Amino acid sequence: MSVLVKNILLVGMGGMAGSMLRYLVAHFIKHDSLPYATFAVNIVGSLLIGLVMGLAAREPDFANWRLLLATGFCGGFTTFSAFTWENLQLIYHARYGAFLLYTVGSLVLGLAAVTLGYRITK
Repeated sequence: MSVLVKNILLVGMGGMAGSMLRYLVAHFIKHDSLPYATFAVNIVGSLLIGLVMGLAAREPDFANWRLLLATGFCGGFTTFSAFTWENLQLIYHARYGAFLLYTVGSLVLGLAAVTLGYRITK
């Protein structure tokens, strides 16, 4: 099996598990005034990707686990975890302008895009 196929399978298996768990969290955590399930998923996913990437930085043989857990599971569980990780990297590399542009741009343009998509299809 080629490395690319193995990596795709690792990401896919992790993504499937993360997506299924996200669905279960949303199913069991109901909200009226605040989307608690999404909030919980985003925070837990951010913690998990921090733990996984920390281990991956320390352990060179952790590459497969990083693909399975960070890219796959966290990617399926929440994309917010990748967003927060990338922001941390921008801060660590003192790229504060890029950090502000990415953070504010993602929030503002993301909100505008979802509004536009909703209005187009409504």
